[in-house]
Amino acid sequence: MKSRLVRTALALLVLCQGSAFAQDNDNSKVRLVTSKVAGGISMIEGVDGFAGGNVAVSVGDDGVFIVDDELEQMSPKLVAALAQLSKQPVRFVLNTHWHGDHSGGNATFGQAGAVIFAHDNVRQRLSAVQLEQKAKQAPATRPGAGLPVVTFAQDVTLHLNGDTVHVFHVPPAHTDGDVVVHFTKANVIHTGDLFLSRGYPFVDLGSGGNFEGFISAADAVLAASNATTRIIPGHGPVVGRAEVATWRGVLDSIRQRVRKLIAEGKTLEQAIAAKPTADLDAKVGGNFITPDRIVEAAYKSLSATPASAPAASPAPAKR
Repeated sequence: MKSRLVRTALALLVLCQGSAFAQDNDNSKVRLVTSKVAGGISMIEGVDGFAGGNVAVSVGDDGVFIVDDELEQMSPKLVAALAQLSKQPVRFVLNTHWHGDHSGGNATFGQAGAVIFAHDNVRQRLSAVQLEQKAKQAPATRPGAGLPVVTFAQDVTLHLNGDTVHVFHVPPAHTDGDVVVHFTKANVIHTGDLFLSRGYPFVDLGSGGNFEGFISAADAVLAASNATTRIIPGHGPVVGRAEVATWRGVLDSIRQRVRKLIAEGKTLEQAIAAKPTADLDAKVGGNFITPDRIVEAAYKSLSATPASAPAASPAPAKR
């Protein structure tokens, strides 16, 4: 029971991370900007403050399909931004993982009739959070609001708006419920927080995350992409395949260096003090994950897992 309560507490802490980033923001000043990506896919992102993760939008005869739905408090603005793309309601929502800055709008869209898809572990973690919230206060929405209603263990394929959308799970990386979303005809990939345009990744160890999983996830994205693929990260601007390859190389270098420090018997504190990322930091830029934090995450992950990286889940062959 004690360990379950600890896991739930960690889950609640992470769910609130988006609010922590945004606590100094004036939500009224945060703007949502829509840009075309490729092949009928658009991206909605926040500017002038923190709105949550990037949202991919597919609009067509089959309805509106979105990937992720930002912070809960941004739902009215997200609904308004989507209305500029289509007068149709959102029919499907896909969560790339469970964190509140990517799933915060679930209740809004679920109550409006959208079908929410996610990995099995996403529903489990969101359910745990709802149970904890219910124990503290009467829920503001009906029980189960915002929970995914269609879940899967490995992958799922959607055929809509003239495209084939392949969604596939990868081994634990950011969390244990991460998925990659591949719009195969449009040649667009949404990575969720498995990849960021800037900065080191957040390895949510409390949600089953693992540093090495980011490397295998990058391999899966590279295998599914080509030179013209547009890649929507969890946060930051749209990039191409080359940026993911660079990211993968940096993370692999960190893995090798931290693994060597572990083999030498270095403690976590000694590994951090060695500054193994010093010559790599500029390649990825900065965000709230400091070099010391990524070394700590790598050390803890590599100390708890075999030397070999986890194998990636099946992904489409490189095009």
